[in-house]
Amino acid sequence: MKFSKDLIAEELNIFEQKFSQSVKSNTPLLDRIMKYIIKRKGKQLRPMFVFLSAKLHGTINESTYRAAALVELLHTATLVHDDVVDESLERRGFFSINALWKNKIAVLVGDYLLSKGLLLSTGAGDFKHLHILSEAVKQMSEGELLQLEKSRKLNLKEETYFEIIRSKTASLLSSACAVGAWSTTNDETITEKMKLFGEKAGIAFQIKDDLFDYGNEDIGKPTGNDLKEKKLTLPLIYTLNNIDASEKRKIIYIIKNQNKDAAKIKYVLQKVVETGGIKYAAKKMVEYRDEALKVLSEFPESDIRKGLEELVMYTTDRKY
Repeated sequence: MKFSKDLIAEELNIFEQKFSQSVKSNTPLLDRIMKYIIKRKGKQLRPMFVFLSAKLHGTINESTYRAAALVELLHTATLVHDDVVDESLERRGFFSINALWKNKIAVLVGDYLLSKGLLLSTGAGDFKHLHILSEAVKQMSEGELLQLEKSRKLNLKEETYFEIIRSKTASLLSSACAVGAWSTTNDETITEKMKLFGEKAGIAFQIKDDLFDYGNEDIGKPTGNDLKEKKLTLPLIYTLNNIDASEKRKIIYIIKNQNKDAAKIKYVLQKVVETGGIKYAAKKMVEYRDEALKVLSEFPESDIRKGLEELVMYTTDRKY
């Protein structure tokens, strides 16, 4: 990913300063929490997709920086709210906001971040950015609710799984590419094409995340966290659709009633490997990755395009 970062190193440095300014608050508690959030930021994949998508088609400008900040504000808001919903006490190896300041404050912090994003866009008249990202937030909420509904019955079909991850994960990455492209082109056709590129890359990214739950020699011991949370991911869906009825009933019973039993979870993980669920998911991940690269190949070859290609490859080759 170094090549991709080097291409937009200056823009990322400016962005970090602008983003820090955009979340400042006059309320001491909020300001303290914002500093904590900035200090533990992740790999900044989404802002990178914004800047590279913008630079592929034109010159980065103030609209691009606002687009990247809007994406990061909305992404951070959804993570804060997700940790409340999932009752998660950790995020990227740090304590989550709800772990340190409790749920009530965490929900309000998420709301604050959302409002800052709205104000950033409306204040500058970036209504197209706002339209693209608002659609993504709607899809993310729908995807999360669909997943919660289906996890109760554990009867997820493959097409429903893809509908969930297209909404939950891919929509934000897709929007990041779209707003980046719009900020330097104001061209609907290019924006839609970049949106499709981001969606394909986002689906590949989520399948990779699903595979981490099963581990391998590169990643370490399998965790089974998704199984413990009754989340049906692609390797398990494939397995449930390719075993006999009695084995299927047994696995579903374990996930519903014995998901805290390490030995039982290990049994399910082994069954997924034996049935070919890991290989199947990895194959689908590569298919979506290649579809993303195919969309990208429609644009002229350049260092920026190579940077985006490297970023897509990183989403499927990463070790964590």
